[in-house]
Amino acid sequence: MFNKQNQFRKSVLFFALFATGLSYAQAQQDQVKGATQDENGKFLSGVSVKALNRESGKTFTTSSSEKGLFSFHNLPEGGPYQFIFSSVGYQPDTLSGYSVQPGRPLALSVKLIPMSTTLDEVVIGYGRIARKDLTSSITTVKAEDMNVGVMTSPAQMLQGKVPGLTISTNNSNPNATPSVSLRGASTLRSGDAMEPYYVIDGVPGASLALVAPDDIQSIDVLRDASATAIYGSKAANGVIIVTTKRGKAGQASISYNGYLAIDKIAKRYEMMNGEQYRNYIAANKFAMEPTDDLGADTDWQREVERTGISNNHNVSLIGGTETTQYSASLNTFKNNGIIKGTDLGRQIARGFVQTSALDKRLTASFNINTSITKQNDVLALGDGLSVYDAMYYYLPVSPVRTESGAWFEKTDRSQYVNPLSLIEENTNYTKTKMIQGHAKLGYKILPSLTYNIDLSLQNRQYNNAQYYSSLSMAARNQNGKSIRAAVEDERKIMEMNLSFDRTFGNVHKFSALAGYSWEENNNDDGFQLTTSDYYDDGLSYYNPGMANVVDILGFGNYYLSTLRMISVYGRVNYAYNNKYLFQATVRRDGSSAFGANNRWATFPSISGAWRLSEEPFIRDMNFFDDLKLRAGYGVSGNSLGFDVFTARQVYGATSSFYTDTFGNDLRTLAALRNSNPNLRWERTGMLNLGIDFAFLKNRLSGTLEYYDKNTTDLIYDYAVSTTKYLYRSLTANVGEINNKGIELTLNAVPVKTTHFSWNTGIVASHNKNVVTRITNQEFSTDYVDLADLGGAGQSNAFQQRLQEGAPIGQFYTWEWAGYNDAGISTFYVRDAQTKERTGETTITPTNKDRAVTGSAQPKLTLGWNNTVTYKNFALTSMFQGVFGHKVMNATRARHSNVVGNAGQKNLLASVIDTEKATDINAHYLSDRYLESGNYLRLANLGLSYNIRNIGGQLKNVKLYASMNNVFVLTNYKGVDPEVDLGGLTPGVDNRQTYPRTRTILFGLNFNL
Repeated sequence: MFNKQNQFRKSVLFFALFATGLSYAQAQQDQVKGATQDENGKFLSGVSVKALNRESGKTFTTSSSEKGLFSFHNLPEGGPYQFIFSSVGYQPDTLSGYSVQPGRPLALSVKLIPMSTTLDEVVIGYGRIARKDLTSSITTVKAEDMNVGVMTSPAQMLQGKVPGLTISTNNSNPNATPSVSLRGASTLRSGDAMEPYYVIDGVPGASLALVAPDDIQSIDVLRDASATAIYGSKAANGVIIVTTKRGKAGQASISYNGYLAIDKIAKRYEMMNGEQYRNYIAANKFAMEPTDDLGADTDWQREVERTGISNNHNVSLIGGTETTQYSASLNTFKNNGIIKGTDLGRQIARGFVQTSALDKRLTASFNINTSITKQNDVLALGDGLSVYDAMYYYLPVSPVRTESGAWFEKTDRSQYVNPLSLIEENTNYTKTKMIQGHAKLGYKILPSLTYNIDLSLQNRQYNNAQYYSSLSMAARNQNGKSIRAAVEDERKIMEMNLSFDRTFGNVHKFSALAGYSWEENNNDDGFQLTTSDYYDDGLSYYNPGMANVVDILGFGNYYLSTLRMISVYGRVNYAYNNKYLFQATVRRDGSSAFGANNRWATFPSISGAWRLSEEPFIRDMNFFDDLKLRAGYGVSGNSLGFDVFTARQVYGATSSFYTDTFGNDLRTLAALRNSNPNLRWERTGMLNLGIDFAFLKNRLSGTLEYYDKNTTDLIYDYAVSTTKYLYRSLTANVGEINNKGIELTLNAVPVKTTHFSWNTGIVASHNKNVVTRITNQEFSTDYVDLADLGGAGQSNAFQQRLQEGAPIGQFYTWEWAGYNDAGISTFYVRDAQTKERTGETTITPTNKDRAVTGSAQPKLTLGWNNTVTYKNFALTSMFQGVFGHKVMNATRARHSNVVGNAGQKNLLASVIDTEKATDINAHYLSDRYLESGNYLRLANLGLSYNIRNIGGQLKNVKLYASMNNVFVLTNYKGVDPEVDLGGLTPGVDNRQTYPRTRTILFGLNFNL
């Protein structure tokens, strides 16, 4: 059968060439004629064919017709000639050593092989571009290459896949979101201000809660400013563009993907059990209240834990014709956390339709996306009112309940609460509804000129309900307490642009974009009601009207903020002869968030590339399949995390009241924020240098990049005099941060045979973060103390310091000096003036004795991905590691307080060997608890089996299983070394840690 097909294709090719020869014979004698095909023998149109005369250096260009045929009839006689074939989406090919002779026409044919994903088309701001024409730094991750597991956020699918992208989380809480940073922190603000900007299917600022991981086709990460500047003031932290699956012409399929996952705790803190605790107390002459020890041996960690069961089901319908394409999907997801009372459930529905008319000159599309998220969580407050703290500190000799069935509590003991009662007697439920509508219209005015208009509306309704029962230790003596909050956010966006794309003379490729954007955000339109003193707990939070007390200070800090932004933008791309590439962008943004004197800013960028692999001297080497040098510089801004009140004078209600002349108690008003009419944008300028390479027939490819990223006009709140200002602090532009780094991406196919293949890829990045300035002539401060982690005897003992010349997350702690003769931890004394050690030690260190002891900024982040296939089997693995940084293990310190806790609270079992029973300072935070955060984790291991070409209506079936967090190689003494590396206080492990789990997942995927 195979030979017959080949014979048939050869016959078709022969007659096609023969017919071509006859048709041109009467007009002009062809010197060269031929056909272009794909790897399956299908004729390809639009293939660029370049004839290069090696002796003269002259080139002649043509392209294949709709039938895949091409010809030359004006070539100078002689040679030798090289014929170079190139087409978007295919690897270039070359035929060499041909001579052109009169009366002896050449007949050529070539089969082009599709490019690998590393050389494919990528999504850029407001458009697409072939990767070979790219001048900036963009990484694309296809759906089949993303991480598999129980993902509460699509960002987790990228961990270990993109150089420079650091995704970290310190727990497996289903309600937690990971910290995401790209190429280092570049702001002193937290939250959204430190996150990349998300664009989903062309909608800027869309919520990730509207996308199910199964619906994602690809994710493009715009990493340098020459790529992100088109998004202007929102792009300083990079841009992540999510593209969902869409229908194609001639396609019609129904797909299902579902899995069941089982979570178990990967590692616990080994706390003392009942017998160990009794022996330790007796052996070291500590005292325990008789009412504590009721003969129990309670493992409080296991009491609050459960087996976490998660499931996911996704059904999608995709199809289309030549004029109309459509897709629809429904996803339901439930993640039950391994701590009782924690879970997340989400349902997402998406619908999309696109059609064309007027001979395909008019294209219209519409999609609607909705999601409903329901979350339950447990208390994680301070002062011991945290399940994640109490599960460790509660005494193992005490029972869960007394003989009467009541919770076993010690109400007279400070910061001491039964962890089971914290779960059962307190409710924290959140329901979030989101809906987004997006309409797009495109009209092709000319074959190369298109007008586009996008309209989108996103609405978010957030409802939170909390109830503290009459038995709750978090609302003692209040006879029940209810907190209800309802908030609505709305985002409206209109985008319109003109795009031009045309190739002149087969060598000048030119494209241009000019656009206008309008955006309005109405956020925090809501209120809160706090009530207490109920007759019983039967109604929970459902009927606050039954309460006897309304908290007049408990209405919540919700103020409607209407923020508007107007932008104009443009971009020009030019490529000459597929060798020399150029791009320039500019965007001008205006926002009502900033001061009246600085509401507009301009963000330009420029970049260029040289495709050396297109040069004859490189081609003659027959070594490189692709070689490109890139350089770019751009400026972007950071307007994320602001509201309309940021730069304005704001007055509001205080917690103080006064009595007027009529005896009425009236609430006072006061200034809550100062006005700063000169507040302006944070600006990030970035230089990026890169080299892309591929050789061994694309079996080995990669990129090497260097960047220098400098952010100025950092916004921070500075203390000011109330004799000059109405409020004690002012939001101002002062600081500056620099990030420099090197990134490496390597992709290789070491083995590839008919039935067996091995693909491997490594991403590695190094970033150096330095705060270069936090003061100026008007606002002066030597440093900012951060990370007050608390602890007995350590009030205002900050663990990190923000200062010039140091990175964000610099640890500034006491230095442990061992024990004195009394068995008490001592610390080095430092001179208040010189900051140097005096040679003395003390058991009562003060603020002046703190010193630089390490940094939370990693020196190296690593991802190593492997895919091994054998026939229908595929084995995947992803290793992920972070190296060269410190972690403050405040949790270990807290539970090592032998003198303070013995007889009152539980201790780590290890203190029997590591701590002295006389050490009143055992828990003092110092470099003693500053540990190496290095780790290498086998983050994912998966096995799948594909059953293809089943026949009938069932197209293919995929069975798969995976394990997440298989093992971790580390010397860290805590539960897990992966802690939050974002924000202003990275690298801290402090008591509020949800346990890390190990997940086993079983899934099924099939198409109809």
